[in-house]
Amino acid sequence: MDQEENDDEAAPSRTKRYLKSARTLSGIGGRLLGEKIGLSIDHQAYAALLTQTLGTLKGPTLKIAQILATVPNMLPPDYADALRTLQANAPAMGPLFVKRRMKGELGVHWEDYFESFCLKASFAASLGQVHQATLTEGTQVACKLQYPNMPQIVSDDLKQLAFFCGVYEKISGGVRTTNIQTEIRDHLFEELDYTQEARHMSWFARALSDEPRTCIPTSFPHLSTHRLLTMSWLEGQPFLESAAQPEEVRELLGQSLFRAWYKPFYRYGILHGDPHMGNYTVRTQEGQPQLNLLDFGCVRTFPGSVVEGVIRLYQGLQSHSEEGLAEGYRLLGFENLTKEMLEVLTLWAQFLYEPLLENRVRALDNDFSGEKGKAVASKVHKLLRHKGGIEPPRTFVLLDRAAVGIGAALIHLKVKLNWHQLFEELIEGFEESLLNQNQAALMAACEISPNVPPSSPGHCLKGAL
Repeated sequence: MDQEENDDEAAPSRTKRYLKSARTLSGIGGRLLGEKIGLSIDHQAYAALLTQTLGTLKGPTLKIAQILATVPNMLPPDYADALRTLQANAPAMGPLFVKRRMKGELGVHWEDYFESFCLKASFAASLGQVHQATLTEGTQVACKLQYPNMPQIVSDDLKQLAFFCGVYEKISGGVRTTNIQTEIRDHLFEELDYTQEARHMSWFARALSDEPRTCIPTSFPHLSTHRLLTMSWLEGQPFLESAAQPEEVRELLGQSLFRAWYKPFYRYGILHGDPHMGNYTVRTQEGQPQLNLLDFGCVRTFPGSVVEGVIRLYQGLQSHSEEGLAEGYRLLGFENLTKEMLEVLTLWAQFLYEPLLENRVRALDNDFSGEKGKAVASKVHKLLRHKGGIEPPRTFVLLDRAAVGIGAALIHLKVKLNWHQLFEELIEGFEESLLNQNQAALMAACEISPNVPPSSPGHCLKGAL
């Protein structure tokens, strides 16, 4: 019998939770449809209910909700605000299940590789939970152990995503969601392979090797499998607490965060697609604040042409060039844009690029509230709907999510920087062909021997010892 079947933790309980979430989504969807014909709805109350319900689930529902919350005005404001801050509070796997899972991944004598292993989870994530441990040679590590039956759970969650997107398109129609759903689906299934996440970590470690205030965990391939990722333990405090730090500390953190997300993109065409504030922590190292980047499951690679499209949009806004803007959108994958549609999209682009266009020290958002972004998104959405809607290309989904997510983190820090100078430093000397070469060289240098299929637990150790 497959280990996933053995480890089906409390299947009736999980099914009950999913049925509850499905009923909640159906109820909210029905209410939203009813609002279209005049029924009243308390959006704040329903947003709180939705957030509470989704927070009790293990699985990718959380990631889906967070992604949808960053698509401009795809959700009513109350729902988007609530889901952007959604954190998992589902019950962790208990000690007996953890032991069974570790045995399934590393073999009967898995405990022999650890001096100590805390069976109580230190952190709960959407796809797995993290345990602190110490290797026999004394190294502190984090063991991220995937929840059981995740492929089936992903499939179930994607059905709910399709339902929700169907409701959205009936209500609004400003954004067609086929590409959004496809992009989310592909990346969710990719995140189930922790071997791929280890590879992503090595990409970013190399891409940011000359950033002294940024730290990436190191993986231990011989103690990792498709469903278990063992990596170095990074001490740190929650990023959310950094807003209380002195101004000079917040400025350094702001610079580190901006460069950590966008230097790999503009130099190598790789993007961390999950900028949730729970995915980084902060510590002090030699008197300097250090940013720890965590959770590299959702990473997107882009060809140099897409990165060039982002830069072309920036240059088109600088020079007020309609031709430059049109070329930028074309390189990003937008097709058959009319002049009117281009003007609508440029309203959103102007909002995102505005801090980069002004060569002065400033905040991303003048009052640190994020209200301007909501207003612009609402206006863009109404105009898109009026003009028949648009199908964003797949490249847009995680690019926009990163921009909105990192923007939210920097607004939370209440930091003021010269974003124009930071951006110009990153794109200086950009060439599409050079990026493609850099990307290929990076991936070749960081190649990890592929693991055997996950149906053979313990393959890494058995192959290495």
